[in-house]
Amino acid sequence: MTELRHSNMKNPSLQLALVSWGWGVDMLVGFWFIIAYQVLVHAFTANGARAIVICAAGLVVVFKDQLIKRYGKPSQFLHLWSRRKAWNRAAVVCGLVGPFGWKPKLLKTIPTVFGENLVVQLPGGNHPGELEELVDALASMFQAREVRVVRDPSNASLAHISIVKRDPLKEGVFAWPFMERQRCSLWDPISLGMDETGRAASISLPERNVLIGGEPGAGKSVLLSILVATAALDPEVKLTLMDGKLVELAAWRGCADRCVGPEASEAIEVLGELRKEMNHRYERLLELKKRKVERGDGLSFHVVVVDELAFYLGTSDRKMKTEMTELLRDLVARGRAAGIIVLAATQKPSADVIPTQIRDLFSFKVAMRCATPQASDTVLGQGWAAEGYSAATIDPVARGVGFLLAEGGVPVRFRSCHLTDEHIDAIAARAQAIRGRT
Repeated sequence: MTELRHSNMKNPSLQLALVSWGWGVDMLVGFWFIIAYQVLVHAFTANGARAIVICAAGLVVVFKDQLIKRYGKPSQFLHLWSRRKAWNRAAVVCGLVGPFGWKPKLLKTIPTVFGENLVVQLPGGNHPGELEELVDALASMFQAREVRVVRDPSNASLAHISIVKRDPLKEGVFAWPFMERQRCSLWDPISLGMDETGRAASISLPERNVLIGGEPGAGKSVLLSILVATAALDPEVKLTLMDGKLVELAAWRGCADRCVGPEASEAIEVLGELRKEMNHRYERLLELKKRKVERGDGLSFHVVVVDELAFYLGTSDRKMKTEMTELLRDLVARGRAAGIIVLAATQKPSADVIPTQIRDLFSFKVAMRCATPQASDTVLGQGWAAEGYSAATIDPVARGVGFLLAEGGVPVRFRSCHLTDEHIDAIAARAQAIRGRT
């Protein structure tokens, strides 16, 4: 298609003919309707023609449900008809025309909060990658801020084209759905916010660890608080806090079983105790003949929160740094099946602070606003920035916006729910009450 594309773009007569054909179809339908009515008038008189039209309308009403099921509502049909004309013009202008005038066919349109999704079927021998080369041209044709192309996972001939008219994450504050809950369960999905398609961005923590990175003021602390709040509102969950600055997790100290400050020796001691607990849990699983912690087996989750990971892994004492790195790596690597979940955050995402051997063990990674593409890749993984998923592109004033990378997927741009200090204090007080620590 590439060679044909360039030749077609240099052939204005072909473009004019195809665009004219698109408009001519509408005129042709109207013309034949008038002709058909005149034929009916001539054959059956004016009253007879009107009677036939009324009967046809009656049949449409009688078989309305069947027609809607097959063709959609009239408004939907007309909208699809209109969008097909617009798509055909865009396909011609952008050169997406093959032999005999073949071009990608618009099958379906789906309204979204940011614009519209188009489902397009490509002619045989073509693939969605050819559309990706023309996203800027298509965005210009549809007067959109950007156009994205995704291949249908079940059919290589289908492409999903997102026409983004506006940024749904730029404005608005999203309230946390669990704000008024009296209790939570860590077995259930946790709502983090909303993605740019208007759907809830959520994760499930069992057998998962989470790494959050971003520059100061990007919204990292609020996102971490959402996860800690959910764990604190589950009275069966044990909670260990490691707070290098003492103040970031201060609101949750009353809910925690153990708190660690900036002392590296204390952090190493607690990580060593957690390793022993992890080994005991695996011995218990062996007795139960199970491979992992499951709901109802009596083994509760133990959530370990490490705020400012860079502080703990950046200690000047080389021996202590090596020991702490190894203990944390072992906990993240082996702890999830034993019900130990690590939530780590840092405002200095750099390769010398977060070793690759630790970063790659985290199932979920969240990159809030970062200063550079390299810092974004330090959190999400090497190469994502080059693919267009760079937290350095996030507007500095867009607090709470970031990229969420789930296990085995691609980064999803989202905006986290908003929690004020007053909200956090109220949730923490409620959590302390259900844990019997008031």
